[in-house]
Amino acid sequence: MARAATMRAVAIPEPGGPEVLTIEDRPIPVAGEGEVLIAVAAAGVNRPDVFQRKGLYPPPPGASDVPGLEVAGLIAEVGEGVTRFRKGDEVVALVTGGGYAEYCAAPEATTLPLPDPLTLVEGAAIPETTFTVWHNVFERGGLRPGEWLLIHGGTSGIGTTAIQLAKAFGAFVIVTAGSEEKCEAAKRLGADAAVNYRNEDFVEGVKKATRGQWANVILDMVGGDYLARNIAAAAPDARIVQISTLAGATTSIDLRQIMQKRLTLTGSTLRPRPVRFKAELARTLQETVWPIIKQGRYKPVIDKIFPLEEVVDAHRRIEDGEHIGKIILTMAE
Repeated sequence: MARAATMRAVAIPEPGGPEVLTIEDRPIPVAGEGEVLIAVAAAGVNRPDVFQRKGLYPPPPGASDVPGLEVAGLIAEVGEGVTRFRKGDEVVALVTGGGYAEYCAAPEATTLPLPDPLTLVEGAAIPETTFTVWHNVFERGGLRPGEWLLIHGGTSGIGTTAIQLAKAFGAFVIVTAGSEEKCEAAKRLGADAAVNYRNEDFVEGVKKATRGQWANVILDMVGGDYLARNIAAAAPDARIVQISTLAGATTSIDLRQIMQKRLTLTGSTLRPRPVRFKAELARTLQETVWPIIKQGRYKPVIDKIFPLEEVVDAHRRIEDGEHIGKIILTMAE
């Protein structure tokens, strides 16, 4: 049977709101050297996709202009030099773009076997969040058993992942969220405490939850004036890790507090990092997190599943801020 020539894929003809997203026929990618071609069953929807749609986060050089940074599906082809996978294998992959499509080329190095016992739809919810959380919470943040982790946006995809992994590795967790419903959802996932930031100062909430010991690691995707408050909520020798700036990229702080508390202020972005860096993360995840998934101690939280044709609604859902967990696109017609 001849190989199909085209596939459905989401395009961004111009920057704008969710309504600019369209579905086009695109050529099916070819698996290059060291790559696999994945017949995509499902793809995760993430904040960087929203920023790309708005024209604020262009794809790195050489990346597909189709949005989507994580996929799950079956190997359709393997490129030259690929040794770990064969046609038909069920996999998940972190990619630099191209996920909102029926086929997606991915580096073998950032492709992992679908963790047992997850479905492909569940698998599509884990690459972006697990790569991000592991690197920022456990590597950059150096979270250790018995320490307190403060997670802003505790019911986001990142937040729901960070709660479960931190608890699995013996830490205490406090989150911020924007409603009592979200606070309760975070607690059901294992958070030891949750602060509704709409009616409570999270600095006081951290002080109360930790009995004055404060937070040892802070994972922040808000930015703006949260930085000064993070410093106030930080324990001596704490690590504050910035992964996004939803409330603004600039702020003013008192540097003396960093000096007095001996704080580490760090952060990272994942998408532009080289494949060799992500490959090392992938190996680490398979050794550390995949067994946790098999044991049932971490399972991705899925808020809602949309067919590809409803990608506009999927982006509206992630922007309305009401979701708890991940939003997923499925490719089957």
